[in-house]
This record gives sequence, C-alpha cells and structure tokens, in this order.
Amino acid sequence: MPKPDPVEAAFWAMIEAAWKPRGAKVNAQRVALAKREPGEDEDDELDTEAVDAALDDVIEALRAAYQQLSRDDLAAMDRVLERKLYDLDRQDIQAVTDGSDDGFLYARGYIVALGKDFYDAVLDNPEVAIIDAECEEMCYLPAHVHKDRFGAFPTGDKAISRETGSNKAGWE
Repeated sequence: MPKPDPVEAAFWAMIEAAWKPRGAKVNAQRVALAKREPGEDEDDELDTEAVDAALDDVIEALRAAYQQLSRDDLAAMDRVLERKLYDLDRQDIQAVTDGSDDGFLYARGYIVALGKDFYDAVLDNPEVAIIDAECEEMCYLPAHVHKDRFGAFPTGDKAISRETGSNKAGWE
C-alpha cells in the first residue's frame, strides 16, 4: 500500500479546518451531500443553500491559511489542487454538473472545496455531484495567493492542466 502523501493530507486538512468554524449543522449538511444516494432530492433533507452560503467564508479562511505558507509549500498546495481538478476532469462528471468549459472547471472547484469526502464520492460515483454548483475562486486560490505574495504564479506540472478537457483519459 502506498504511503500517504503528506502534502495532500495537509491540503485536505486545511479545507476541513476552514469548514470547521461554519458550525455543526453546515458541516453535517456538507457530509450528507457526500453520503447521499444519487438522485436523492436535495430540497427536503439536504440544505445545499447553507453549505453554499458558508463557501465564501471557507474560501476566505483558506486564503488566510495559504498566506501563512512558504513559497514552496504554497506551490505544493497548488500542485495538489491542480491534480485534484485534473482527476475530476471527466465527461461522466461533466454530464452531471453541466456547464461550459469554464463552468465545469468551477464545478470541479466546488467539488474540491467541499472536502475530501465529497471529492472521493464524486470520483467514485459522478451522480453524487450537484448540477450548477460552482466555486470559481477555489480553482486558482493557492496560485493567486502565490502571485500576490511572491509576484508570480507557481510553476505547474507541465504533464497536467486544470483546464476542462485536458484529462484525455476522462473524455471519449
């Protein structure tokens, strides 16, 4: 069994830490989104509005946490984010979330922003994804913090891209 990547573990831990102050009800709803059965109605039992309303605060908490990282650690966080967005870049996931190229990128940002449980659930079963749910700011958050602090975007992995359609294995 491969050893867990400490940078990836830190990435997910930072997202969880950003959600924690949003309260037990919001976090329970966020977890429920990952555990629901595909096709389950979201309007009665799942309060996506509360989760969506908390998302701006989560992004600001992540931005503040990223401000504390070194240049190398911040670049490493961006590499993890880029990989997560790339791995979600699949036609079967886009079919559920809907949206244009940019809209699908933002939908993948939403999936990552909700945390590892939701991310893993969508990877395993795209039907868990939510139509028209987007978080544009998440898609480049560590890169923008890096640029603001150090004057340039971090150097990416040239083998992958977060842009829609770049994961050729995910598209027919």
